[in-house]
Amino acid sequence: MSGAWALAAREFMSYFRTPIGWLVGAVWLLIGGVVFVESALVPGEAASMRGFFAAAWALLVVVAPALSMRSLSEELRTGTIEPLMSAPVGEWALVLGKYLGALGFLVVCLVPTLAYVAVLTSLAAPDPGPIAAGYLGVTLTGGLYLALGVLLSGLTASQTLAFLSTLFALLVVEVGLGVVAPYLPEAWARAALALSINRRAADFARGLIDLWTVGYFLVAILWALGLSAITLRARRWR
Repeated sequence: MSGAWALAAREFMSYFRTPIGWLVGAVWLLIGGVVFVESALVPGEAASMRGFFAAAWALLVVVAPALSMRSLSEELRTGTIEPLMSAPVGEWALVLGKYLGALGFLVVCLVPTLAYVAVLTSLAAPDPGPIAAGYLGVTLTGGLYLALGVLLSGLTASQTLAFLSTLFALLVVEVGLGVVAPYLPEAWARAALALSINRRAADFARGLIDLWTVGYFLVAILWALGLSAITLRARRWR
């Protein structure tokens, strides 16, 4: 695991040395701040962070592909992935390190938004339950999106292709399934909606922390990361 942590630290710091990291952070805080100002304190309604969390989930569809697109594709492009896999690190540690580095940066982007909570608390008395659940939901959703991004990043040496393929996959899961589901037989419609990450994340926005939903995210993350490791191992033995 020491190899995974070393890779995670290197990956995490790399976001501060590239424009994409600063751009993602700036866009995240700018749009999140605007949405918070417009939606947190609405006359006649309870003080809430729900508008911010809705914007955060929408932003993740673009932010996660932007953060994950270089994770493995850059190593494939430069040829450094072979030495990494030849070292005692191994495929799983490589995938886990890349993933944890990206997830760590996403969490860092979330930390400044706690200022919104402080402002809201100073002006009103919001229910802390939905706020805590909302942050958990954003973190789990972002974690799953990043895991899928790492998986697709390991299939191509092009960062652009990795970004577009991840963006397309997330749009299909989040938008396409909801559009198609009403036209499917009932059993197929239920199965399609069960795959919707956003549908499950909506419970968090209402302040509901369901252990089954948390388990769904954790299992899906492990599945995506495990498949990434298998893909790298298959590439190694080609």
